[in-house]
Amino acid sequence: MSSTGGSSLSEGMLLGMGNPLLDIAATVTPEFLHKYELLADNAILAEEKHKPIFEDMHQFGEVDYTPGGATQNSLRTAQWMSGAPQFCTAFIGCIAADKHGEIMEKAMHSAGVRTIYQVNSTNSEPTGTCAVCITGDNRSLVANLASANCYTKAHLDNTENWRAVEKAQFVYSAGFFLTVSVESVLEVAKHCCKHDKPFMANLSAPFISTFFKDNQMMVMPYVDILFGNESEAEAFSDAQGFGTKDIKEIAMKAAALPKENKKRGRLVVFTHGADPTIVVQDGAVKEYPVLPLAKDQIVDTNGAGDAFVGGFLSQLIQGKSLDECIRGANYVAHLIIQRHGCTFPDNCDFQ
Repeated sequence: MSSTGGSSLSEGMLLGMGNPLLDIAATVTPEFLHKYELLADNAILAEEKHKPIFEDMHQFGEVDYTPGGATQNSLRTAQWMSGAPQFCTAFIGCIAADKHGEIMEKAMHSAGVRTIYQVNSTNSEPTGTCAVCITGDNRSLVANLASANCYTKAHLDNTENWRAVEKAQFVYSAGFFLTVSVESVLEVAKHCCKHDKPFMANLSAPFISTFFKDNQMMVMPYVDILFGNESEAEAFSDAQGFGTKDIKEIAMKAAALPKENKKRGRLVVFTHGADPTIVVQDGAVKEYPVLPLAKDQIVDTNGAGDAFVGGFLSQLIQGKSLDECIRGANYVAHLIIQRHGCTFPDNCDFQ
């Protein structure tokens, strides 16, 4: 594993690029779900008929706001687990100049993550949001990317913003951002390659490999660490014509794909639900058991994958071994699925 040359943490050493969404959560009624034609336990992208839901949820009184989006979740997790006082993590993405953008920016600051948001001025799209409609143990998610889908490379070309890229020692971007600004991801990935800094990515969802294969494969030669889960790995295998559904074989083939930075082999980390996590490093497969948890203790699996990545990164940036990175990842994923959303206790007791 690559280290920073010590366990000290510095400001902005881990940079994330992604789609910032503000999760808006409330306990709703079955009638409310029926009104918006929602299933009790599902996740969809908002259509026009869903747009009023974000204001409509306020009728239920207390509404919880949490910064969301895959990369933001991972960054918040890494910051929380790192034990750093503040801002060893930084995040780039696009929001709007509105109430939800202001709430998210303040919440990210409170979480210790520096935000380098582009403020959308090209159209009237609001800050990206995700309605989290809770009924009993179920959560129905409705995501409206809105301004998160409006990020442009012009923001990255700004000297002050690019300085954050130069300052970063590690960069992570979930696959969802490939659908928004692949040119921005590619620019940063090439910078990391040139300066021998780890660039890390995530398969993120089966549709990325299926419908955004070209964007994905433009960036893949620069990926030093690749994350994913079993369904994402299978979709990637299908798109690449690997001819296998065996997660270990897929991980091996993904690790062996062409790579620009020859100084680093590609590390592949695939989670597999309650089954052991598959890791390929230097041509060898390792399996890491997950922490056991009774089914009745599982509250919410949404965000567990994001948290797993954040836990891994929190140890990586401190120069810890692969075993320790996986241990940190398993610790926080185990914690998150026992809570609602990607949220944490005040203090981290990981040692």
